[in-house]
Amino acid sequence: MRKPRARTAGARPRAEASRARHGISGAAALIGAAALVVSAVPASAATAPPSGPGEVIQGQRTATPALVSGIRERVRAAGSAADAARGYLADKESRYRIARPDRDLEPVRTTIAGHSEAVRLQQKHRGVDVFGGQYVVRMETKDGERVVTGTSGKYFTGLKVAVEPGVDEKLAVERAVGAVEAQLGPWRPGRGGKDEGPDEVEEPLTGTARGLVVLPRGAGVLTRHVTVRGTDPATGAPVLREVYVEARTGYPVLQYSGIKTFAKPSDRATAGAKEATGAGSSPERKGRPALAQGAGGTQGSGVKLDGKAVGLQVERDDSGKAYVLRDRTRSQDGGDRNRISTWDARGRSLSEVSGVWPPGLKEFGSPDPAFGKEATEAGAVDAHWGAGKVYDYYKEVHGRNSLDGRGMAVNSLVGIGWGYADDAVWDGTKVIYGSGDGEYRPASAALDVVGHEMTNGVIESSANLVHAGQSGALGVAVADYFGNAVKTDAYGVPMDSPDSGLIGEALCRTKGPRECATRDLNDGRTTSKSFLGVAFATDSGGVHLNSTIFSGALWDIRKDLDRTLADRIVYKALTEYMTPLDGFTEARAAVIAAAKDLKVADKDLRSVERAFDAHGIVPGWEQAMGVDSDQLLGRINTDGYTSVGAGGGWWAASKSNDDGSEPYSVWAGRLDGTGEKKLISPNDGRFHTDPATDGKTVVWQAYRGLSSDVLARPLAGGPIRKLFSNSANLGRISSLSVEGKIVTFTAHQHRGGPRVMYLRMGETDPVAVPPVPWSRYAGTSDASLNNGRIAFSHFHRGNKGWQYDTEVLDTATGKRTTMQQLGTPDTVGRTAITGAYVYWLAGNDPNSGLTAVRRANLDGTGTVDISPGAGKDALQGVTLTASDDAVTVGTRTPDTRPSNETLGKLWQFSPDGSRRSRVSCNRGEQLRPTAAGGRQVVWLDATTGYTDLLTRARPAGNCG
Repeated sequence: MRKPRARTAGARPRAEASRARHGISGAAALIGAAALVVSAVPASAATAPPSGPGEVIQGQRTATPALVSGIRERVRAAGSAADAARGYLADKESRYRIARPDRDLEPVRTTIAGHSEAVRLQQKHRGVDVFGGQYVVRMETKDGERVVTGTSGKYFTGLKVAVEPGVDEKLAVERAVGAVEAQLGPWRPGRGGKDEGPDEVEEPLTGTARGLVVLPRGAGVLTRHVTVRGTDPATGAPVLREVYVEARTGYPVLQYSGIKTFAKPSDRATAGAKEATGAGSSPERKGRPALAQGAGGTQGSGVKLDGKAVGLQVERDDSGKAYVLRDRTRSQDGGDRNRISTWDARGRSLSEVSGVWPPGLKEFGSPDPAFGKEATEAGAVDAHWGAGKVYDYYKEVHGRNSLDGRGMAVNSLVGIGWGYADDAVWDGTKVIYGSGDGEYRPASAALDVVGHEMTNGVIESSANLVHAGQSGALGVAVADYFGNAVKTDAYGVPMDSPDSGLIGEALCRTKGPRECATRDLNDGRTTSKSFLGVAFATDSGGVHLNSTIFSGALWDIRKDLDRTLADRIVYKALTEYMTPLDGFTEARAAVIAAAKDLKVADKDLRSVERAFDAHGIVPGWEQAMGVDSDQLLGRINTDGYTSVGAGGGWWAASKSNDDGSEPYSVWAGRLDGTGEKKLISPNDGRFHTDPATDGKTVVWQAYRGLSSDVLARPLAGGPIRKLFSNSANLGRISSLSVEGKIVTFTAHQHRGGPRVMYLRMGETDPVAVPPVPWSRYAGTSDASLNNGRIAFSHFHRGNKGWQYDTEVLDTATGKRTTMQQLGTPDTVGRTAITGAYVYWLAGNDPNSGLTAVRRANLDGTGTVDISPGAGKDALQGVTLTASDDAVTVGTRTPDTRPSNETLGKLWQFSPDGSRRSRVSCNRGEQLRPTAAGGRQVVWLDATTGYTDLLTRARPAGNCG
């Protein structure tokens, strides 16, 4: 078959060469409340193991128990702890249902505390790592005997997937990078406005293949794990994403941020770095030059940002002829093990230092041991002093040998600016502190922030909680708990103080503690009233937004029990019970079991249980989430970026099976909920996504390997037709629309601007709508279709540099009409077109992200804002859709405080803007709206913790 060749509309054809890119639209996978990749509902096929001594909590969708406690069962004492643990599981196969522990469980680490041993084992499926599959066996050794006291974790017994990939690493990396680009936004020229050539600009994003991984959905999904690093091509912000690409088709099925920040629940400004020598390696192993040996430790001093003088352990560095913030007093041999160093990173951005050891970095120095004002203002004194406090807490209270339990050096970098001045980051090997600004002190000024970030190192070396969804919120909660525990103990804060739970309250220069605090462990939030269902693109699935539900319960335990006992319980639960995919319910069980293991008094055990009950953390709490809307299709188990379509009384949406293990299929149904739902796409192993419909035809995309096709099928039935294939020189496709015989879409290019395209069914060559004047980075995008007219945004060079316009193309005549703008917008977003008007989003302030909802007549005249672009009523618009009777805007709120109103919501306006109301009052995130006629809207909703397709015929109102 001849490959389709694009023609151009409204301008003479031009060559638009670009490298082939085959990205996809969307990338976050499940919007799961109970866990990251597994369903919260136990499968009927999961058979409970025979009852035995002790307490057994059955796992979800597996025959292996999630927790066994209260046992004392002998196991062979000879050999390693890992061999003993695997031999025990083999001997107890009738209970644990693990047929070959010697083959399918690989030792990760053994934690030894006195006579106790906790062995962590990583699940393998046919030799491939299982995502989040870890099982822990706890034992005691005494007087030559070894007994098992309990087990916990996730071992997935239903995996059957083959492990031979159908796509190679190169394609997986390409798809992963494309998926991240799709989420972040289009490539734009350099900030200087130059149209750089391909050899003059570094790749904004690069991917590194990490190997095969099985996601434990249903029978398993074989994926290629890719780490994507670099900078946001639209904003320049650092990026680090973990992407899992389905290994048969090349479709990215899971994506989340790999950076662990203290404060930022951001869906764009994620952190990362470009690849370099030693990237991702510990500075103790690669990339960092050996430290010059000094003349020995010296007692120095400095002044913290709160004005208090403190002692500092420093060293004389003879190579630099200065004293540096280097403390080896905890090292047994005076070497780098257990060393604490604070480094001067002023003038550097996060992307320069995260995941790499930057060349030329030096420890913070001073001409004498008394570090002065410069070290204070940079946050170096606080970082060095605080790192010692946190290190000593873990050593003295828990007997832990540094953050990894093996004596790793603690490195703190201070002075980072540009977007992270008011935040702190753990990058896997070191802590990175922002420099502060006019409102905020350097992030190291708060001891609880220092404790939070260093605890991330403890978490990664123990439970290794995945930083997304509930497991990520659990990780933030534990880091907050221990960070605040260090602070309250160091400063003597009473646990019954109403301010004892404040986190980050010392960071502000002018605001009071309560106004300044980033989070409050005493906020009283519960699952039933406060849990926020969000997609992974928002705060990595709510890792900050939902954390105080669990940390609040832990803090209540610390208020009710002896504080040291409470800390020991939580620490034991973290290091000996929790595993990477644990959610709130599993963590509750872990804490209670740890308390029992520590033989706490009955009244204290009841206090622990009451704390979780009070915050609604009880088995099955996820089932209580409700909505105010009509469900059209439940638990569709797709990513939060797969579009939905509506028109002519019908809806169309992509759906996986109940456990999310199958490639997506396109389904359609009537908007009034009557009649049977129809399967539109074939079940052929491809991912079928982003459907659109006009009530007569459904069009969608199908992905497999190098090919991404646009397909169509009549709702009345009949054969599927291939309309277009982007397997030649185009990348991903977005903004699909269909009306009668016309289909429109936006084709994206790597390292170049997007192009709106359209075709008439029956034709093989699509028509491209180019930017005028043409240039590589100029583009047309955000297409919408009505009555044969296409509205689109146009990014191009104007008389005064780059500019945005909104245009309408009449496909019958080829005429392009530019809409009048109000002022000179900094950006133009989504468009919508009806029989009377053109609507679009326009922003004038890139820092605020606020957008006006703008309207013009079809001839480009009469431009007005029906919603303002500034002031108290302005919205941060993301998506836009319209009918003749209403305009609906999908928004996000630039406020990072955790609340219902900060999530993506849908607002609806009358065409003249006189009527404004919320489409739905659902508490979770509302995504991907599409107008269905009249005032009816269809959208994806994350409130229940699953992706549901919902609708309302009329808006809900103001929602209080």
